[in-house]
Amino acid sequence: MTAHGFALFETAIGRCGIAWGERGVASVQLPEAREADTRARMLRRFPGAQELPPSPEVQRAVEAIVALLRGERTDLADIPLDMNGVSPFYQRVYEVARTIAPGATLSYGEVATRLGSPGSARAVGQALGRNPFPIVVPCHRVLAAGGKMGGFSANGGITTKLKLLTIEGARHEGARSFDADEAIAHLRAKDARLGRLFDKVGPFRMRVDETPSIFLALAESIVYQQLTTKAAATIFARVRALFPHAAEGFAPEHVLRASDEKLRGAGLSRAKLLALRDLAQRAKDGELPTLDDVRGMTDETIIERLTEVRGIGRWTVEMLLIFRLGRPDVLPVDDYGIRKGFMLAFGKSEMPERKALEKYGTRWKPYRSVASWYLWRALEATWP
Repeated sequence: MTAHGFALFETAIGRCGIAWGERGVASVQLPEAREADTRARMLRRFPGAQELPPSPEVQRAVEAIVALLRGERTDLADIPLDMNGVSPFYQRVYEVARTIAPGATLSYGEVATRLGSPGSARAVGQALGRNPFPIVVPCHRVLAAGGKMGGFSANGGITTKLKLLTIEGARHEGARSFDADEAIAHLRAKDARLGRLFDKVGPFRMRVDETPSIFLALAESIVYQQLTTKAAATIFARVRALFPHAAEGFAPEHVLRASDEKLRGAGLSRAKLLALRDLAQRAKDGELPTLDDVRGMTDETIIERLTEVRGIGRWTVEMLLIFRLGRPDVLPVDDYGIRKGFMLAFGKSEMPERKALEKYGTRWKPYRSVASWYLWRALEATWP
């Protein structure tokens, strides 16, 4: 593979490189530790290339990559690639990988199956490990069996892969869709006062309680509203007991077929009954996104869609994003505990207003969920 030009460009994850030839983009280089190292790697790969301003077509590719890495839902599938010297099998692997949308993932075996060669998972892994077009050919969206991270050949290894998946809101094996150590280090660098709260509270122990469906998670949220945890758990257990043959908890059809008397008899108030029926009807009509749907949605889109359900507000969806979907960048600025925790941890005489907290919290991106968890823990800490 050859290239006659290359350029470096700034992104949210650092300074990347791009090289191009006659047929299109010949290579994308993820950031090395220093800009000089990134430039040196480009020159080693393409010793005859000159550092030049990108052509209009390459500049459009650069802008699309920059947009994707700052969290926008950008499609890179139309960026032309110079596949000269890439084997036919590798080309086919890269074509399949380019069909994986941001926020979604496939396993090596699933890619092999889509190629019509289900026994070639190892060869798929080798092809992606030698991918010269990372980001444009999103090898970070391909995981090992069972959703495990697998390897990643770019600088930073699995940490870089996690960072890319976090930006895109993708899920993978484990309780969280981000690396906790990476998040803590990032937040300490951005906010020394938050770092002192980390030291007071101790290790990050947030767990994600995964759910079989968005419907069931919201149904549980509706039942739990304005009740103590013990009372809500008792009522929700009674509702589930109404449908003993449901494999993973009741479904929309169960709620719609059940009588008002039956549901009220489990302890639901009239308001919660109406909210639960609205939720079930929306799910049955296809208006409620599924778990697969939300993997490709931004947090704000999920909030917008789910708050259309009767009885579901922004705070409820934010709790779902953090504790059921494991999203890394949620700051529930209307939450009393978050505001009180900020007051205590930052030595304020009163709780911050919503807009002030929202503005201050921008420095914690893209790990505001981690900051939120620690602010909640600040309520349990001892302060002078």
